[in-house]
Amino acid sequence: MQYKNNILETIGNTPLVKLNGVASDIPCLVLGKVETFNPGNSIKDRMAVKMIDDAEQRGDLKPGGTIIECTSGNTGMGLALVGCVRGYRCIFTTTDKQSKEKVDVLKAVGAEVIVCPTNVEPDDPRSYYSVARRLSQEIPNSFWCNQYDNLSNRQAHYESTGPEIWEQTAGKITHLVVGVGTGGTVSGVAKYLKEQNPNIKIWGADTYGSVFKKYHETGIFDTKEIYPYITEGIGEDILPKNVDFSLIDLFEKVGDKDAALWARRLAKEEGLLLGYSAGSALGALWQLRDKLTKDDVVVVIFHDSGSRYVGKIYNDDWMRERGFLEDEMKLSDLIARKKDRRFISLQATDTVRNAFAIMKAHDISQMPVMDGDVIVGSITETQVLHILLENPLQNSEKALRMVMGDAFPMVKDSTPISQLNRYINKEIPAVIASDRTGGLHIVTQYDLIQAI
Repeated sequence: MQYKNNILETIGNTPLVKLNGVASDIPCLVLGKVETFNPGNSIKDRMAVKMIDDAEQRGDLKPGGTIIECTSGNTGMGLALVGCVRGYRCIFTTTDKQSKEKVDVLKAVGAEVIVCPTNVEPDDPRSYYSVARRLSQEIPNSFWCNQYDNLSNRQAHYESTGPEIWEQTAGKITHLVVGVGTGGTVSGVAKYLKEQNPNIKIWGADTYGSVFKKYHETGIFDTKEIYPYITEGIGEDILPKNVDFSLIDLFEKVGDKDAALWARRLAKEEGLLLGYSAGSALGALWQLRDKLTKDDVVVVIFHDSGSRYVGKIYNDDWMRERGFLEDEMKLSDLIARKKDRRFISLQATDTVRNAFAIMKAHDISQMPVMDGDVIVGSITETQVLHILLENPLQNSEKALRMVMGDAFPMVKDSTPISQLNRYINKEIPAVIASDRTGGLHIVTQYDLIQAI
């Protein structure tokens, strides 16, 4: 029989998944380290177990004790799993900017959750740092994990995540991109990878409202950099001891809106339902794509699952309220409004006379020309009239392959109509849109005018 003794033994060995659609503008191989495969659906499971293991070995936490932590949700989930298996009480403090789903999930696995205000200083007695510290002082046989300064955090990734990535890429990784919050992931993985190959570049994704980028570049802790932001899981208004800035080659800031939109693209184009910080990491990579070559191998760490954000970035109303989601018409919307959605085409062996007759019968001005099931060209009413007027008797029997123009551009039906100016112009009167079922639709200048 093959089984695990408990859920904690399933942590780690998460897969690398190649990114395709969202990485189409990036010139090299891009691989996502999908940490949602951990039992708590995030990378934090790794360090949660390590922090408790080390605390038990030091005698800081004894049987029947209480685990206390300030968490944005994911570390709490990992610690809650440890509490379930080993019989500890769990009390977690979090901030009021975290998604309701995260709080509900923590309660579901038996944790007590205290929600604290976000917009207070770290040393304010109401902050989630201060409340956690106070509780650890008041409750006997309790251990405040303090993931920000507890170096077991980054050691966990030095021992597990880093070696996994090195092995899975056969040592070919050239760049690591990861969101930076507590700093444990980036520092632990970076330390291991740079020991194997010091030329590997480590890029940290930061957010506007966080101090990391400026501090890394100038050594100045600038409080003017601190202001509220919506992105969860990355960025800080403190300098956690787990962040080893010497191991990070650069930081790239990604805004709340861009991070949310990139996360939604990962879901729609890759089938990866991931958290907010995944969008930040991918956004940072896209912004830095000019620094890459075709021979590079990039690993992007995706920290957690999008199931904890269904009421936020995956909720259209939430996105619209913040101006993140524009109700821009897409080709699919335009196609749905058309009364006649048939894809009418001609074969390359058809004659000009046939083209003229079909255009007249269906009152259309342009058609794609096919060779079997393959689009090979196009014909427009302007071309047909010009050919017929030049020599009606002779030219009417010409095969379309002899007179056709270039094939109309192919685009996805998810393309916003504002982007069609890249394709439709004086010389190109239409595009061909493909939908998810493989169906084809022709969209013309006239269709656009009608929609606008």
